[in-house]
Amino acid sequence: MDYKNIRRGIALAGAAAITLVLAACGGSTGSSTEAAADAAAPATLKVSGAFSSSIEEPWDGVVDAALKQAAEAGEITYKMVDKIGYASGAMERTLRQIAEEDKPDIIFGDSYGNEEAARAVAKDYPNIAFVMGSGGGPSGTNFSVFDNWIHEPAFVSGMLAGGLTKTNTIGIVAGYPVPEVNRIVNAFIAGAQMQNPKVKVQTTFISSWFDPAAAKDAALAQISAGADILFAERSGVIEAAQSKGLLSFGNQMDQKSVAPDSVVSSNVWNMRPTVDYIVAQVKAKSYTSQDLKDFSMVGKGGATLTEINQGVKGGVPQALADAALAKFEAIRSGAFRVDISEGQPAGSTVKAAK
Repeated sequence: MDYKNIRRGIALAGAAAITLVLAACGGSTGSSTEAAADAAAPATLKVSGAFSSSIEEPWDGVVDAALKQAAEAGEITYKMVDKIGYASGAMERTLRQIAEEDKPDIIFGDSYGNEEAARAVAKDYPNIAFVMGSGGGPSGTNFSVFDNWIHEPAFVSGMLAGGLTKTNTIGIVAGYPVPEVNRIVNAFIAGAQMQNPKVKVQTTFISSWFDPAAAKDAALAQISAGADILFAERSGVIEAAQSKGLLSFGNQMDQKSVAPDSVVSSNVWNMRPTVDYIVAQVKAKSYTSQDLKDFSMVGKGGATLTEINQGVKGGVPQALADAALAKFEAIRSGAFRVDISEGQPAGSTVKAAK
């Protein structure tokens, strides 16, 4: 419970009562400007979510979780639509329906695969702040873009993987070989090979954002080919590792609960800094289109690494854990910068879309 805000509310209520008494007596409160400011404060903002994929997919899930937290804190009201898909016209119809029926102040969502449609709708509703996960740049006055920039913790996860592998072979199962995914995968590989130059990596793209069965099958194939550590850029990989008694790394959110004796750590994306910034901007009537990249990086608290799980099978050598944590702190302080590499990883395999 937020006792600080409760105390503030009581104090404001008390001040209001004193103001009424003094006014009735013809007295002066000395805070008329403050009272006017309070009266002019905007009402709770209405926020809508519009997601192409299922909310169970971790990327969408992270955004949705941050918005739900803001709603539970009383900062916004929130409702969402997921599984919009990529069929022609689906995103545009949904966004227009949300704009007309819900009349939100802000729409958060993702426009990957739906860029033209989302931007066209935003142009027609200039009074709504569109804040969309996107591979493009901001446009107009009201279309801002964001994404997960968790390549920094991914590098540290890679270090741990490189130090833990016994076969010197690591498997990575990812969605699509697009820049947003490639930079996470490449950072993980770079960290692994910095820690262990002998490491070889098998990378498979399943051509889907959410197909746990396909991801599990790809992971099992990598295990058969010698991989003994797996990076679950997509859902389904952790389960494959656990079924074979192997270690794995999660992505987007803390995935330790999926397999407590398998998941060493997870690259975590925190959308609250982005949400808080946008809500403040809209309330202050100072919102404009912008690239929100920095709010999803380690420096602003938008990315982190979960606690290293010493409860996994075989544990994690303390020297390796210490080296990984020292590197993370160097990233946080700015003393070490993780390169951004967005090309498709060398030697990777892309499965045909179903």
